[in-house]
Amino acid sequence: MIRLPASLERRLAELFPRVREREQFVAGIIEDALESQPERTEPLPEAIGGTLHLFTDGGSRGNPGEAAIACILEDPARGVTLREHGERIGVETNNVAEYRALIEGLKLAEEYHPNRLVCHLDSELIVKQLNGEYRVKMATLDPLFREVQERSMLFPDIVFRHIPREDNYRADALVNRALDAHAARPHMPRASSGGQMRFGI
Repeated sequence: MIRLPASLERRLAELFPRVREREQFVAGIIEDALESQPERTEPLPEAIGGTLHLFTDGGSRGNPGEAAIACILEDPARGVTLREHGERIGVETNNVAEYRALIEGLKLAEEYHPNRLVCHLDSELIVKQLNGEYRVKMATLDPLFREVQERSMLFPDIVFRHIPREDNYRADALVNRALDAHAARPHMPRASSGGQMRFGI
């Protein structure tokens, strides 16, 4: 039986002197509450614990320009990718895209309750801002920086690491795929992280 606060137990005892009646009353309330909840169509994610790795990337074709974000959540212990996500976010700067990609990745990671989350970004600027080495000077980045800080508090241990762009190729590919799917004009240069342009040969 569910343990209730002492004050509620006393009140229920006054209303229902018999134990069986109290239990039936409480069970009825719980059943009604559960039946009123909408059915969840997606299964709940498995609670992983341990260490998870998050790879995020944001890019824009122009600065500002059409932008997209991507994030990949991995469980290194099992060698599996848990989630992948990429989407276009409209016209933004590359730094805004980098922050928004990280925020989306943190939202995904929250569902798995890792004990430690290692975030890999190829934007040295964003990593140094998050690690306190650089100040956030742009007003447009400040609310995003603060949101990352707030979401970081939900993890027992979180680390932000800078990685070379070539080591973040999967997230970069998701960014470009999202932009290619919604390209307004043909023959646009491909976006790369940090807002730099990469031209195919």
